[in-house]
Amino acid sequence: MTRRARRPLIADYIVVGAGSAGAALAARLSEDPSVSVLLLEAGGPDKALELHVPAAFSKLFRGAYDWNYDTVPQERLEGRTVYWPRGKTLGGSSSLNAMMWVRGFAADYDEWAEGAGPAWSWKSLVPYFRRVERTQDAADETQGSDGPHSVEHQRDPRPHTAAFLDAARELGHPVTPANLAENQGFSQTMVSQRRGGRVSTADAYLRPARRRRNLRVVTHALVRRVTFGPGDGDARRATGVYVEVDGVTRQALARREVILCGGAVNTPQLLMLSGIGPAEHLAEHGIPVVVDAPGVGSNLQDHLVAGLAPEAHGGTLFGAERAVELARYLSSRRGMLTSNVAEACGFVRTEVADRTGMGAGLPDIEIIFAPVPYVGEGLVPSPGEGITVGAILLRPRSRGTIRLASADPTAKPLIDPGYLTDPDGIDEATMLAGLAECERLIDTEALGALTTGGWIQPEGGESLTPAERAELSLRRYSHTLYHPVGTARMGTDAASVVDPELRVRGVDGLRVADASVMPTVIRGHTNAPAIVIGEVAADLLRAR
Repeated sequence: MTRRARRPLIADYIVVGAGSAGAALAARLSEDPSVSVLLLEAGGPDKALELHVPAAFSKLFRGAYDWNYDTVPQERLEGRTVYWPRGKTLGGSSSLNAMMWVRGFAADYDEWAEGAGPAWSWKSLVPYFRRVERTQDAADETQGSDGPHSVEHQRDPRPHTAAFLDAARELGHPVTPANLAENQGFSQTMVSQRRGGRVSTADAYLRPARRRRNLRVVTHALVRRVTFGPGDGDARRATGVYVEVDGVTRQALARREVILCGGAVNTPQLLMLSGIGPAEHLAEHGIPVVVDAPGVGSNLQDHLVAGLAPEAHGGTLFGAERAVELARYLSSRRGMLTSNVAEACGFVRTEVADRTGMGAGLPDIEIIFAPVPYVGEGLVPSPGEGITVGAILLRPRSRGTIRLASADPTAKPLIDPGYLTDPDGIDEATMLAGLAECERLIDTEALGALTTGGWIQPEGGESLTPAERAELSLRRYSHTLYHPVGTARMGTDAASVVDPELRVRGVDGLRVADASVMPTVIRGHTNAPAIVIGEVAADLLRAR
């Protein structure tokens, strides 16, 4: 798939980043044999076994396939930095994530449409979800059936996951099929897998396209900045990029357009390195201003998760690394290693949502379940048999930023999600209410039959009250759920970074297609809509 010959780097379209959106976009554009596509990926090929074995994803953290980011210290989280893994390989974060295929609620996309036009409504995007998804069976009339991206039921979930769904029923929560447009309850997670193995966008899009002569994929290609020439009127036009390949900086030229698909961290970083961003901030780093765009790197939103991990009797994923499990996986694609770890989830509306006037019937917390203690941000091995029940803040009111630490493209940007910093304290109150619901689930007969009464996280939890456990879990153990969005917001207003057709305001020939354009984070998981954004971008460019 990866061609590294020293021929000129010239194409009709240059796509920067081979992640969830970029791989889909590049593959779709290359379906037209009359155009050429150059896909540049900073990471290497997706060769490691751990990239393809579902339960092994945390083994990739802090490794060669990870951008290995950390936030700045978070005041409301005991001054901790929070680890942010981001995929640095073909498939991007779709090669590192937990494979949860959770579309989100129709209301989320309709909210996008209010600010970015009707093309981004749920009604308009449903055909794209259908285009993307290849599913085992349809949970509802909006599910896809024959798209490139395999979405399946889990092949071999732990029995603890069924007990968790029984616990939800015990508390009166609806247990529904996954991915309903509204009234979504608790369900076993649908996953981006095929026959028990991970399916990334490299698998779904790039491998089927690899024989096309008009698609060139270059790995270990770090784009340093976008280049510009004269455009229409006063605007400048993107002409290509400077890219470092094998330690040598080369210019890649785009005959038509450059499309940035680096995600909510790398895309605003590259825009600012290229002179598009807040003028004062660019001046601090000696970067000439092409467009004064204060919105670049602003509006950062992310899903914060805090988990409770009681001890449990045997049979959890604590035993997944035994030799017998690896043999079972390699021989039949069965067993614990097929698990995506986060095997179930559910959506609840807390009293905080009612008190603050959130839209009727919409949830403010997602409950996530793992049949194993997920501790230490996934960076440490599970310490024993246990389960995790966590609360995810679905619609944070807090906002953060991505900023440059240096004009050096190899320097990591400054990531400040501003967790729990909303002035009214609604995010904090919502998370504590969500953790209280986690406690109620753990206290049901269904889960009580599996747990021992001891605690793995928070340590010594058996001597704490539920309120004390919640407070400690939120401050000391919470972390990202890996869903940053919003830092190159799309909209019809002049302050948006890109317009509804994903064109960067103030220049010609430059677009953004990734999670950074999402105006708000959805009540779901961001991989599915990021792929859809790549599909939409392909149609926009083909229409041109």
